[in-house]
Amino acid sequence: MDATGLVRRYYDALDAHDYDALESVLAPEFTQRRPDRTFESRTAFIQFMREERPNPETTHELEEVVAGRDAGDGDGDSNSSTDELTVAARGRVCDESGELFEFADFFTVDREQGRLVRLETYSR
Repeated sequence: MDATGLVRRYYDALDAHDYDALESVLAPEFTQRRPDRTFESRTAFIQFMREERPNPETTHELEEVVAGRDAGDGDGDSNSSTDELTVAARGRVCDESGELFEFADFFTVDREQGRLVRLETYSR
């Protein structure tokens, strides 16, 4: 599966509450930083989504999912790993009442593992 497909699968699993599928796309060392908190592992992230999510009845309406260049590809940093790729996603989180907020997510994909290793989330 390509990197953008992996990111789309992440959102599909979140929206469907399919935590086994969610676990399959996240690396064990997965971390997420977002405006209200940080998750330092896949286990902590999935537990929050399963048990503590403030509004579990939301959906992610994606406007755009774009894969960036390989880390270290032409940026002059020879220490960057070429096994990682950045994927950006932009969209809206909605519930039955409509749009709750807009978001931009920046994923780091480990291409060797075929999993998401980091996620930086921004919202407004």
